[in-house]
Amino acid sequence: MDLPSSQSTSDSSEPDPNLPSQVDLRHYHQNGFDKGRPGWIILLWWLLQGTLFPLTPHSFHAPRCFLLRLFGAKIGKGVVIRPTARFTYPWKISIGNYSWVGDDVVFYSLDTIEVGEHCVISQKSYLCTGSHDIHDPAFGLKLGAIMIGNGAWIATDCFIAPNIKIGANAVIGARSSVFRSMPAQYICWGSPCMPRTPRQILHQ
Repeated sequence: MDLPSSQSTSDSSEPDPNLPSQVDLRHYHQNGFDKGRPGWIILLWWLLQGTLFPLTPHSFHAPRCFLLRLFGAKIGKGVVIRPTARFTYPWKISIGNYSWVGDDVVFYSLDTIEVGEHCVISQKSYLCTGSHDIHDPAFGLKLGAIMIGNGAWIATDCFIAPNIKIGANAVIGARSSVFRSMPAQYICWGSPCMPRTPRQILHQ
């Protein structure tokens, strides 16, 4: 059976994986990137995070908060951090009072990540402050800070891109991908994430 003309046209533009690469990773660069600590401190942190950090009891948050503070993180009081959470450079992270960080959360903190008070970052969410310049043949590193406002909830398995601000008391629905900042006091979801409806918090 003959295909409609619209389908035949699309077939003629099939993706060709064998075209030559316009990207040359031999020239990859991190111009201006400052890790913030000497290499030996970074390696020591990664060693402790890979061994001691996950061995601490699940409900004993104080030792993990202590380790993060020891390496320069600003951690408020009453903070809950699960043992499988991961922090690339803790000295670029601040977490406000009474906030929670769930299992398998990743703080990819090449740039700063600020989490406010009474926030929840649910399991498997990924806060990403690093990307690459897609127009640069050397695939240069690009950075952007993340700020999570007080009372916000980042639900399960969300991706937060660089240069994002989440407004206070906002909710980011499960498995959302956030590529632009979200307003305060809104329930937001989707990929890409969009504000959907105001969040009503009922005080009794």
